Amino acid sequence: MEKKKVGSVEYHEAGAEYFAKRQLRRHARVWSLWALGVGAVISGHFSGWNFGLGAGGFGGLFFAAIIIGIMYICLCFCLAEMSPALPHTGGAYSFARSAMGPWGGFVTGLAENIEYVLTPAVIVFFIGSYLGSIFGTEPGFQPVWWIIMYVVFVCLNLLGVALSFRVSVLVTLLALGVLAVFWVSAIFSGQLDFSHWALNIGVGDDGKAMELAEGGGKFLPFGIAGIFAALPFAVWLFLAIEQLPLAAEESHDPKKDMPKGLLLGIATLVFSAFMIMFLNSSLPVQNADGSAHGAFALGASGEPLLDGFRALYGAEAAKILALCAVIGLIASFHTIIYAFGRQIYSLSRAGYVPHWLSVTSGTHKVPHVALISGAVLGFIVMMTVYLIKGENAGAFIGAQLLNMAVFGAMISYGFQGISFIMLRSKLPNIERPYRSPLGVLGGWLTLIIAAVTLFMQFQDPAYRGGVIGVAIWYAAGIIYFAVYGRKTLVYSPEEDFAVKARAQAGLDKA
Repeated sequence: MEKKKVGSVEYHEAGAEYFAKRQLRRHARVWSLWALGVGAVISGHFSGWNFGLGAGGFGGLFFAAIIIGIMYICLCFCLAEMSPALPHTGGAYSFARSAMGPWGGFVTGLAENIEYVLTPAVIVFFIGSYLGSIFGTEPGFQPVWWIIMYVVFVCLNLLGVALSFRVSVLVTLLALGVLAVFWVSAIFSGQLDFSHWALNIGVGDDGKAMELAEGGGKFLPFGIAGIFAALPFAVWLFLAIEQLPLAAEESHDPKKDMPKGLLLGIATLVFSAFMIMFLNSSLPVQNADGSAHGAFALGASGEPLLDGFRALYGAEAAKILALCAVIGLIASFHTIIYAFGRQIYSLSRAGYVPHWLSVTSGTHKVPHVALISGAVLGFIVMMTVYLIKGENAGAFIGAQLLNMAVFGAMISYGFQGISFIMLRSKLPNIERPYRSPLGVLGGWLTLIIAAVTLFMQFQDPAYRGGVIGVAIWYAAGIIYFAVYGRKTLVYSPEEDFAVKARAQAGLDKA
């Protein structure tokens, strides 16, 4: 292939045969995109958000959710403008590549890759936790549940984009249905007592959370610090809706449908997030041995929705409902497997990571190598944390993995906020079918809130080790690109658009 240098990177002119082996099929429309976005996030309303109760009390989590909700609304408006203007599978990497050049594209894409590889690992941990409770399996059986889930849903994604989106729509609707049943059941149960159960967290002499048997505690038991401590867990209520732009090349009309899918999705999630927070926390749930209750018990639970169903219907009936609850986790697991497959595919097609990762299957035109590779990497990380912490570490493993995924997400969001601001100033003349009503303010708020959340992740000693491990992974990826990856780039659709647009604007030499 012919080589051409552009700044510090080197491009290879790939022929038609290269791209013929890397084709995708169009299928998605507005409701498929809405389902992809909501489905990717909805598991966070079944498990994960509740760790914020232990970190900041109900009030800390409540205000953290408002702050994080603002960040995601701003991010979605930014994406609603950028994605139809740059309708490529690369998503965040594509936006950053056009705004900041190849290095900006890579560091953004690498951070997003970390998020999307680790997020399914978090979700499958919670799936295993639910299934273990339902079927009574021992903690040591958890890796078997993880393997089964990865194999089943990677295989579903390998059967083509049409089936992937149909499954996404179905499981997303079912997951929302399960949540709706829970909301209605809780509201009419007569068991809701916000003051007693949601406000039963106090602060002990050691500075750690303690249970207040009669409830009636402070709304902010840890003060303002509790809000900041809960930020990483509040992210789980919204994390991964930003994956929608990865479906751009498989959408029939991304310029029209992508903004609608994003904004409908975030509206759905904001409503659901606050419903589950208030209702689940206000029930007389208890942990397995009955030693802790209410929000205090939920703060360390691997299956908070199942705990809520137990409080409403009893243990035996809750098992049946919990099988339904697993659907919510499956919805996110399935859709984020789709996301990491496309994200690895786009980075590989453009040469940022090895080219062989972007080859698509001849029959279904899906990036099968990327899907399998991402699943294997996520499972390896899971097993590493599991072996280090031990099989009885329980929900701590899930919280550790969650923080590791959020680390990658916050870096990615910060760069996407910067990309939006820079695209407005550096490439003002590119066609924008949709313009964010928030303007550059949306980009700045996304950047600032993501940076604060990232900082707070290093303040919690319980999860600092996992975050540092991911930081090392991130640094290793940057070294790879500096030494080798920057010399193997290819004029993929994202790269071709960026090179021409930046040259026309006088930012780079063509």
